Amino acid sequence: MHAKGGIATAMTERIAIYPGSFDPPTNGHLDIVGRAAAMFDRVVVAVGLNRAKRTFFSDDDRVALMREACARWTNVEVRGFDTLTVDFARAAGARWIIRGIRALSDFEFEFEMANMNRRLAPGIEMVFLMTAPEYLFLSASRVKELAAFGADVSDMVPPNVAARLRADGKKSGLRTGATEPTD
Repeated sequence: MHAKGGIATAMTERIAIYPGSFDPPTNGHLDIVGRAAAMFDRVVVAVGLNRAKRTFFSDDDRVALMREACARWTNVEVRGFDTLTVDFARAAGARWIIRGIRALSDFEFEFEMANMNRRLAPGIEMVFLMTAPEYLFLSASRVKELAAFGADVSDMVPPNVAARLRADGKKSGLRTGATEPTD
């Protein structure tokens, strides 16, 4: 508490979460993280741990990869979660949920989700950040697909992720995202 004009006010930290599956983390994700870190006092990157969703990287690996990729920002932390996003936001003390938008189709999905979240948690606001032009067509699914065919994805993902894709992709075969009918 501090006094401002004779009135005691609570100092409130502006906390946001940035949820996603991050399978794998991409440079587009990191662009959103960096921009959010400049806007908020603290950003919690929330890696969704959905046991029903098939991912290439394990839950622990996705958290570790994102944690290493975000190490440059002192006000960013990375945590896994397996609850409703708004429940995780409340638990983290966040009043904002960050979402990146690449195209109109992203906006339509996010708009529906934002309205549902508003119904579930009226005190939590959605903040939409437009993807930087150089990441407009970048997605985790496309990165996995390209890596599965041996393409160099090192300019699309952080160095730690590129190394893991090269190593793990050869061992176990990458899922190719959009080319799989059951995806």
